[in-house]
Amino acid sequence: MRKPAYLAALLLAGCSVGPNYVKPDIATPPAYQDLPTTKAQAPFSLPVASEADLSQWWTQFGDAELESLIGHALQSNLDLLTAASRVREAREQEIVAGAAGLPQLNANGLGAHIHSNSSLLSKLGGSGSGSSGAAPPSGPMDLKLYSVGFDATWEVDIFGGVRRGVEAAQANTEAAIWQMRDGEVTLTAEIAADYFTLRATQSRIATLRAEAQSQQGVLTLTADRAHAGFVTQLDVNQQNSLTASTLAQIPGLEAQAHTMEHAIAVLLAEEPEAMTGELDRSAALPNLPPQLPVGLPSDLLRRRPDIRAAERQLAAATAQVGVAVADLYPKFNLIAAASFTGSKLSNLLSGDNLGEVGLGSIMWPIFHGGEIHANIRSKKEDAKQAYYAYQKAVLGAVRDAEDALIRYTTEQQRLTQLERAVASGNSSVALARQQYRVGLVTYVNVLTAQANALSAQDQLEQSRQALATDLVSLYKALGGGWQETNSAMARRN
Repeated sequence: MRKPAYLAALLLAGCSVGPNYVKPDIATPPAYQDLPTTKAQAPFSLPVASEADLSQWWTQFGDAELESLIGHALQSNLDLLTAASRVREAREQEIVAGAAGLPQLNANGLGAHIHSNSSLLSKLGGSGSGSSGAAPPSGPMDLKLYSVGFDATWEVDIFGGVRRGVEAAQANTEAAIWQMRDGEVTLTAEIAADYFTLRATQSRIATLRAEAQSQQGVLTLTADRAHAGFVTQLDVNQQNSLTASTLAQIPGLEAQAHTMEHAIAVLLAEEPEAMTGELDRSAALPNLPPQLPVGLPSDLLRRRPDIRAAERQLAAATAQVGVAVADLYPKFNLIAAASFTGSKLSNLLSGDNLGEVGLGSIMWPIFHGGEIHANIRSKKEDAKQAYYAYQKAVLGAVRDAEDALIRYTTEQQRLTQLERAVASGNSSVALARQQYRVGLVTYVNVLTAQANALSAQDQLEQSRQALATDLVSLYKALGGGWQETNSAMARRN
């Protein structure tokens, strides 16, 4: 086909140059490899390969305080407010991108008054004291000029460069929305993890205080026996050392509890000490849900906001290739202007003063030192990088879910053994104390039994904390914690 005919066809069709975006198909495993199949593998909460609504997963714990904290954070967290602002900014950029394909209309006005003592102005023409038809005076002269009008320009988007720019801007907006939702996922998980850590730490403090009180009672009994001459001062010193060691663990845990309170307050955009009074009241860790629907790995492509954001960024990068390709083709501009120009304001808008102009122009780049082709290649590399980032997001999501499942199920098994260890340790303490009273064992047996029982109890509390935070990590890995309605935050002014 000859070039003029080819160009005519393009002009009529109004095509969009560059690649048309097609969402890539990235394979995922058919199922999670480490999903337990029997209750014995996950004795407390069994992950199952079914799908459920995880948008408000924290409500499954039945903890009103946790629900209140997360609800507050979703409205006031500074990172979320920043993400919402980025969404609004991206929407404004859509308007900027679309405006390039619309006619541009401008109003203009001009007023000029020139005064000169030179004879040059009199030769050009001017107003003075001479009569009509007479030679211009050679003295000072004045020249007045007024103009008002409109001009319009329109770059006709024949080859779709503007349309590709709008397509990229829209994809960027969608990516910003998904990034905001990813922020919701991260925020809800972080608050829950901090909250569970706080409750577990408070439980550990309570356990240590109760144990220290019990040990203090044993210390009193041992001191009485030493005073009566039944045991030596060595037994008293050993028991006193154990009691002091137990009490010494409490300040560090109290500091950790306050640190968690401060962290939660900042996530709620409050002063660090703002939540201390509310959260100082100890409460037990909530019970775990009986089942956890994890779905299939392919569900992550839909549920994980970071994957959705990466896919939209790929779409935007692909559209930018079309914007760059459009620079290879001619640009067509239509220009029109109309104005009233005269020396007097009184009759400025009369038809005698009207001037009009209209023209069309074409600009076709011929030689730009390789700039345009280099820019096209650069945008193609951007698209490749976006594709690799999308692939990485998918692989990382599957890995996150698999890792979280492993930690969650194995921690349940560890917790079972620790519960047995605590039961055995408490029984050993009771037996050792009874045998010590009747002189069957030395006091070393009592000390060892107490230390082992306290260690097992503390490990059990830490395991319960780990299990709860592992569950939070699993919810986060599955992409739970965002809602469509929360996107209304991005429409705030």
